[in-house]
Amino acid sequence: MVAGQNPAKGEQQPKMDPEAYKQPPFNIPQAPNRRAEAEHNKEEGRLEVPSDRDDDIAAQEAQDSPPDSYTKTYHRHSSLAGLAKKDRPAFPDGKTELTEDDCYDKLAYSWPRWKKWTFLCVIAGIQISMNFNTSVFPNAVTPLAEHFNISEQAARVGQCVYLVLYSFGCELWAPWSEEFGRWPILQLSMFLINIWQLPCAFAPNFGTIVVCRCLGGLSTAGGSVTLGLIADLYEPDDQQWPLAFIVLSSCIGTSIGGVIGGPIQAYLSWHWFFYIQLIFGAAVQLIHFFTPECRSTILIDKEAKRRRRADPGLEVYGPNELKMPRISMKEAVKIWARPFEMFVREPIVLFLSLLSGFSDALIFIFLEGFTAVYKAWDFSVLEAAWAVVPINVAYFITYVIYLPWIYRYTRTRQKKGDDFEAERRMKILLFLAPLEPIGLIGFAWTSLGPPTVHWIAPMIFSLLIGIANFAIYFSSVDYMIAAYGPYSASACGGNAFARDFLAGISAMFAIPMYEGIGNEYPTEWASTILAILSCMVVVPVYVFYWKGPVIRKKSKFAQALAEDRKAHDGRRVSQASNLPYGEDPLA
Repeated sequence: MVAGQNPAKGEQQPKMDPEAYKQPPFNIPQAPNRRAEAEHNKEEGRLEVPSDRDDDIAAQEAQDSPPDSYTKTYHRHSSLAGLAKKDRPAFPDGKTELTEDDCYDKLAYSWPRWKKWTFLCVIAGIQISMNFNTSVFPNAVTPLAEHFNISEQAARVGQCVYLVLYSFGCELWAPWSEEFGRWPILQLSMFLINIWQLPCAFAPNFGTIVVCRCLGGLSTAGGSVTLGLIADLYEPDDQQWPLAFIVLSSCIGTSIGGVIGGPIQAYLSWHWFFYIQLIFGAAVQLIHFFTPECRSTILIDKEAKRRRRADPGLEVYGPNELKMPRISMKEAVKIWARPFEMFVREPIVLFLSLLSGFSDALIFIFLEGFTAVYKAWDFSVLEAAWAVVPINVAYFITYVIYLPWIYRYTRTRQKKGDDFEAERRMKILLFLAPLEPIGLIGFAWTSLGPPTVHWIAPMIFSLLIGIANFAIYFSSVDYMIAAYGPYSASACGGNAFARDFLAGISAMFAIPMYEGIGNEYPTEWASTILAILSCMVVVPVYVFYWKGPVIRKKSKFAQALAEDRKAHDGRRVSQASNLPYGEDPLA
């Protein structure tokens, strides 16, 4: 008998295990009679009897005709939902685990498109706000140095400690979002960030600012959580569209601080650097407060509780409910250590994080050197801030470049299936990554100043650098989210750790480097050194593209998750018996 159809008249019905546990199957496009199906399913030991309105809802769903990819995914998991208890992991006291396959329509994967993109817009605002806190501070260095009577190099400590602690914050917050949900972790993170802005704004001395910047950086969940939650909303074949959007917001946040920081430095007191961070952060936190949870395990727990309330006789539980104790001290240490361990022991995470981290550090050094470079054209503080605009334009250009490529990749992936290697996700990076050394060397020797070179020349080359930086960031994160699925937040935590840690260190030597190398061409030689270093960053892209399958085979964690996806018809599954609980490949 086909799932979703009533037996023909006179047909002998197969006997079923009375303990069998199933979600009523239905096919979206054909608008079946759900009420009749549900009554029949209930007789066979299945769950839930929908209301009479469900037939009308089904008809409306058929009329709306959802995308093929969604329909195929839903049908696949409706057919997998009818597993008897004997086919499921065994738990004490006769308990049965509710899995993603049983309640797929209750998860964030099944949200309508408008809801997903509304949610992503809120997350993009959070990402811009968090990165804005890092990129606006360089403009505060001179005002802080003058007010507290310290050197500008000493004032840069506030930027250094924030980025370095930010890198650890991303690592520490990420795994907790996988255990307790994205919503509470992001809310707590934003609340703490906003709290630490107040003592900074009213600081009686610079030491207070340094301490609160440390705490603010450590409180930042950052890109590890905001990027990781994409795996909660989209399957691997569909994730690139939203990921490109979130990466765009992250890049904009990193560079827009310079554009806004210039006017603050020119027209307002140093307190306003922290007031504006607080206003921006409070606004996005308030908006995020009204968004739903998207983490699959949390939603499955919620659905299991709802079903037990509807039928007290059911012994069905969510994955987190079956973990006893919920979080032990040993488990807490393991959760905190997970992203660091993945960073050290997972070749995919280590390689791509260092690649992205070095690229981001080069960008931070490059942006720090803007003021020194454009002094040759007598740029004011405001004009130097506007010189960052081409980099923001570059990020939008790269985003548009990626859209048709993502469409083509998705279509090809659907045709070739599992035979289509994951490294193909990085193919466009082979063409865009070389723009970084090209842009840096071009920027270096167009920084000679008047009358030799017009100021528009270095801005054009800075646009090329922005294109390459977006491409490296997007491709590395895209690959890791696809590889690590439910644990992508921990994997992305390694990426964020490398990016922010290296950027934090660079904050201390960027200006001395641009002002102190050589006597005749200090800024030119500084950018040339960055161009040489960027070549070292770009070369491994090609190595990884060709040798990626070999590297992935050495990853126990990635291989275990790949087997899990294969067993579930290409999907990532979050359940009590799933990684990293039970047999941990990292152990």
